[in-house]
Amino acid sequence: MDDKPTTAQEPLPLICRVTPWYYRRMGLITAVLVGMGLYFLYDGKWGYPKKNAIADEKAWFEKEVQGSFEAAQKEGTLEAWMETAKAKNWPTGSDGEPPKWISYATPRNLPEDPKRYTQEEIDGQFWWGYGTLGMAAIGAITFLLNFRKTLRLEQDHFIADNGAIVRFADICRVDKRKWDDKGLAYAFYRTDGSGPERKAVIDDLKYHKAFCILDSILAQFKGELIEKVADEEEEDDSEKTDPNTAP
Repeated sequence: MDDKPTTAQEPLPLICRVTPWYYRRMGLITAVLVGMGLYFLYDGKWGYPKKNAIADEKAWFEKEVQGSFEAAQKEGTLEAWMETAKAKNWPTGSDGEPPKWISYATPRNLPEDPKRYTQEEIDGQFWWGYGTLGMAAIGAITFLLNFRKTLRLEQDHFIADNGAIVRFADICRVDKRKWDDKGLAYAFYRTDGSGPERKAVIDDLKYHKAFCILDSILAQFKGELIEKVADEEEEDDSEKTDPNTAP
């Protein structure tokens, strides 16, 4: 929230515009969502199929290389097999042991235990990718729409960011329980003192000097004020002495 001079120091009308902090936050969130969406799509299109190709290569190795080694060992043609394996740049094993996948994978920078992904998992990456990019698009639209939004403070009323005119005399309840932590307060009012109850949001993190609006409301307000109150029971308990530890 802003450093708060007194409202009296602010000339009226006071226009509370969206803060640079809000734009930075929305821009960062949108950028992160775009990055995540592109990452999901990359995995679905290239990442997972590439890993499946490595899993296929391991399956091929176990069938062709290790399988042919075991067949040659049974048939007594192991020396001929080794000549063929060397020509094909296959590992040949040692001490009569069959060649290991790790011996084949290491020089080719392949993982020791490649994971195979199902088609359902691959399709899921596309769903996550498009869904995340959709949220990024919503964030970008929200970012753009907020360029024109303001809160406007007048002598006896303020204009909310949705264009609603809220007269101080019409406000019947103010909820500022989230003010200290999140800079949020809610003004509940009835137009001309009648009709359905409506709610106007005062966001001091989003709008520069929005605290002036809350100060002006409270200076003229005679309705119900809801504030965060310390838990008196906890305070009382902290002052009590445990009888088991008393001298």
